[in-house]
Amino acid sequence: MDGAAGPGEGPAHETLQTLSQRLRVQEEEMELVKAALAEALRLLRLHGPSTSLQSSGTPAPTRDSSITAPPGLPPTCSPSLVSRGTQTEEKLEMESSSGPPGLSNGPPALPGASEEPSGTQSEGGCSSSSGAGSPGPPGVLRPVQPLQRSDTPRRNSSSSSSPSERPRQKLSRKAASSANLLLRSGSTESRGSKDPLSSPGGPGSRRSNYNLEGISVKMFLRGRPITMYIPSGIRSLEELPSGPPPETLSLDWVYGYRGRDSRSNLFVLRSGEVVYFIACVVVLYRPGGGPGGPGGGGQRHYRGHTDCVRCLAVHPDGVRVASGQTAGVDKDGKPLQPVVHIWDSETLLKLQEIGLGAFERGVGALAFSAVDQGAFLCVVDDSNEHMLSVWDCSRGVKLAEIKSTNDSVLAVGFSPRDSSCIVTSGKSHVHFWNWSGGAGVPGNGTLTRKQGVFGKYKKPKFIPCFVFLPDGDILTGDSEGNILTWGRSVSDSKTPGRGGTKETYTIVAQAHAHEGSIFALCLRRDGTVLSGGGRDRRLVQWGPGLVALQEAEIPEHFGAVRAIAEGLGSELLVGTTKNALLRGDLAQGFSPVIQGHTDELWGLCTHPSQNRFLTCGHDRQLCLWDGEGHALAWSMDLKETGLCADFHPSGAVVVVGLNTGRWLVLDTETREIVSDVTDGNEQLSVVRYSPDGLYLAIGSHDNMIYIYSVSSCGTKSSRFGRCMGHSSFITHLDWSKDGNFIMSNSGDYEILYWDVAGGCKLLRNRYESRDREWATYTCVLGFHVYGVWPDGSDGTDINSLCRSHNERVVAVADDFCKVHLFQYPCARAKAPSRMYSGHGSHVTSVRFTHDDSYLVSLGGKDASIFQWRVLGAGGSGPSPVTPSRTPSLSPASSLDV
Repeated sequence: MDGAAGPGEGPAHETLQTLSQRLRVQEEEMELVKAALAEALRLLRLHGPSTSLQSSGTPAPTRDSSITAPPGLPPTCSPSLVSRGTQTEEKLEMESSSGPPGLSNGPPALPGASEEPSGTQSEGGCSSSSGAGSPGPPGVLRPVQPLQRSDTPRRNSSSSSSPSERPRQKLSRKAASSANLLLRSGSTESRGSKDPLSSPGGPGSRRSNYNLEGISVKMFLRGRPITMYIPSGIRSLEELPSGPPPETLSLDWVYGYRGRDSRSNLFVLRSGEVVYFIACVVVLYRPGGGPGGPGGGGQRHYRGHTDCVRCLAVHPDGVRVASGQTAGVDKDGKPLQPVVHIWDSETLLKLQEIGLGAFERGVGALAFSAVDQGAFLCVVDDSNEHMLSVWDCSRGVKLAEIKSTNDSVLAVGFSPRDSSCIVTSGKSHVHFWNWSGGAGVPGNGTLTRKQGVFGKYKKPKFIPCFVFLPDGDILTGDSEGNILTWGRSVSDSKTPGRGGTKETYTIVAQAHAHEGSIFALCLRRDGTVLSGGGRDRRLVQWGPGLVALQEAEIPEHFGAVRAIAEGLGSELLVGTTKNALLRGDLAQGFSPVIQGHTDELWGLCTHPSQNRFLTCGHDRQLCLWDGEGHALAWSMDLKETGLCADFHPSGAVVVVGLNTGRWLVLDTETREIVSDVTDGNEQLSVVRYSPDGLYLAIGSHDNMIYIYSVSSCGTKSSRFGRCMGHSSFITHLDWSKDGNFIMSNSGDYEILYWDVAGGCKLLRNRYESRDREWATYTCVLGFHVYGVWPDGSDGTDINSLCRSHNERVVAVADDFCKVHLFQYPCARAKAPSRMYSGHGSHVTSVRFTHDDSYLVSLGGKDASIFQWRVLGAGGSGPSPVTPSRTPSLSPASSLDV
């Protein structure tokens, strides 16, 4: 705020004294404003009708009655409510009304002379035009004189000042300057930023722009108005693109696998496809090449879920799949109920929806019956009581339900020999359930439990997995690294009213198999068993009597074994806790076919000339991905959280911003760090090279943008300057096409412009930047993209935005797990879009590849990376609607969004 000391510039008592004095002055000034307004209204009532209109209803004559207003220009008014930037202010045009007609209280206008409106308007919206020949210093609001335009009639040019009117005229001048004082001292959004009418001869001095109506639009976030200026080429709102874009997105590839915190997540279908899940998507992956070879292959996707998938089960026919999702909330905060989908893996069509409204927090585990043609499905709810229920798959009805345990349940399964036997295991327990179907009547079945007794064996803290052996025994793997064999015994039932036999299980053998927990057990086709360890990362093959036959160790950087599935021949698929999917065998080892991040993702940038992109996040990994080969090109440990990244235009180096204020420049081929610099001690949220590669801009949470000059294809850099002026942390920035200017957004929704080449200066007249062309458009606030914001937004609903290189569409990442595609420019309120789901968390970033053939999106907490193929109207070259010649809004009115 110009002319006012901030709270941090002096001792506390001086600051309080200054604020108190300012408050008193403002209260006095407000009284003057009220008095001036009342006087203006009185004068209008007394003199307006008789002096502005003739008895015939035609305009009153001016000094030159042959001059008329040009078509399309509204008449001037006194007083008026003018939409000015971010707020509507009362504009008092005090024109004294005594004296003969034809005279004014301002200097007479020369015949044929045109007015150059001067004075200052800040973003807060207070501006005026002083009389001709006295523009006044910038930042000072002159008392508003009648417009001296030779081509515009004056509505009230009735008087010169008589002695009795001079005090009133003096009062009006005081009121005008007071209004400016109030604006300058109270506005926090513009902080002295000038607006269109700030300097004689500037863009705001065009004769048609004698007020701010029709040259800006504004939207409100958290009640705060944000002004965006309309490019000069805009003529009509109707000429702007309407409707969703002709381009569409098709999910091409999903990078990652949810092994970090889930089980029952890896199976092989009859078709040979591997089925697993991440976020809200169930992936059907067909490996390419041979065991241990490159990944290749292809993916299909089941996308029927509305929230994150947590578990899978494959039907005995090897075609149908059941997938259970967690509970969630929609964009309005309403809960989404967990549910189980049964779907066809060949057609990807949903066959049955089970349990809608029956589960609470989510589906924790599920399994098909092995006999009865897989007619039944058992489900464990993630509620506090972990309800166990049995469902008829074909009818979708619940046959039986019972409280399982208050402890967590990690696995469930039907006996392959008898569908009336169900086993569950989890925290400190193994439960053996007997299910009576109740003749298939919904809710008429019963479930009875018998708890596994460990006896002389140590009771483990967790039993994460179990497997049924062909002879009817059960093997359990526990957190102590032991494999226990539970033998089955049969006895006559002595329960009154029940005949037949009753099965019980007791421990018959124990084998110490791993150091640390056993996360997975898998029964192979040859009758041997595979176990996967957590801490020791070993895969061990066991023969009869739990004799170890063969083993292999998973490399440390892939994590522990989470799940095991048997592929074709001797091939094995292994899912790991670091979200990798490995393929191979015990003899030759394993290689990754699917890899992913393990924690929240934020940093994303695409290569300037190749279909490659780079990601980083809270797992401290920096990863370069090959979008054509659908594989990880390389990765490295940053030792710190990476939050943002950008390629140099040459593609030779990439800059990565970290959460500590450090930023690194790495060679993209050798991965060698060529620069390691720290700016401030707060996290960096955006890094961006200029289009010519000569500058690097670094946006920090310390409210500053650091500018570096760059040479040697990005390998050398030196501090050029700092852009200081934002009142909150930097969120987004873009360079102009000539590489001289920056547009930036901040956490308090400011839009500021900077002259970098001119010394990192803040451009106070934001109106002058309305026609500037931008090399990229990733700022979420701006005229060309304000239509992407939803109604009632709190300012955090959009995390990332990216315009395509051909300037036809803009992609948006929102806080509600969705990716949107809008036409560009998107300058209409409530603009329609094409919406795409699949992410299970807030989408943190979106970027187009260099040729706009793909769009990459990042999930936040779900750690997923989606690669979308862009289909539909394509073609190279800019959109027919570019910033310099965009069909635009009529200057008839300003829009409130």
